[in-house]
Amino acid sequence: MTFMAIRHTGRRVPRTGRTFPALRTFRLRHAALPGAVLAAALALTACGGGSGDTSSAGHSAHGNGSTGRPSATAPAGQGKHNAQDVTFAQEMIPHHRQAVEMAALAPSRARSPQVKDLAVQIRQAQDPEIETMTGWLKAWGAGVPSAGPSGMPGMPGMDHSASGSASGHPGSGHSASPMPGMMTDTDMVELTELSGDAFDRAFLRMMIGHHEGAVAMARTEQAEGADRAAVALAKSVTTSQSAEIDRMRKLLGGR
Repeated sequence: MTFMAIRHTGRRVPRTGRTFPALRTFRLRHAALPGAVLAAALALTACGGGSGDTSSAGHSAHGNGSTGRPSATAPAGQGKHNAQDVTFAQEMIPHHRQAVEMAALAPSRARSPQVKDLAVQIRQAQDPEIETMTGWLKAWGAGVPSAGPSGMPGMPGMDHSASGSASGHPGSGHSASPMPGMMTDTDMVELTELSGDAFDRAFLRMMIGHHEGAVAMARTEQAEGADRAAVALAKSVTTSQSAEIDRMRKLLGGR
């Protein structure tokens, strides 16, 4: 057995390699202390975060923390919206559906590769936008237009009795179109009966008018809408479809 000298006392304590129970308990308690302090600090932080004003909690999911205003990328249906936002979605959905229907004719009827490429781009852009706007209407508790013939909306209260054709031939005796730029059933039948260069020319003329109608609707939404995401989509429609109008006019000018 060896002995270790303890200063100032003159006593010798045997070193046996054993840890006395009291000393072991002391060490365990002090080793656990940092973890306990950390847990207490986290608990205080959590309590402090929840003790503030909860009136702004609804903004935090889709807003700027410093202002409480929704961000530009906030999903529609969760924030402030008005009747114009609902109208925009309810009218743009069938408008887009008809554009997609027209574009679906191009692969088998168009001759121009540029027209075929344009049709593909229209479908790729507008199909997802239809899904997005459908989700908004469901979130808002508003009716979703059912697909009618040639993309016409099948919702009560939508007026189909206006005279003229959205293809730029007012008073032509064609069936009515409820939104700017919409083709009539007669227009669509005529388009399906064409092929080659004749289809390309008719498709470009009709789609230019269709896009112009969409841009007009989108500008109304930008001016009068309240939902930030809906207004952002309207701006995107204005920009993208205005560019496509210019592109189609150039293609049509060479025919």
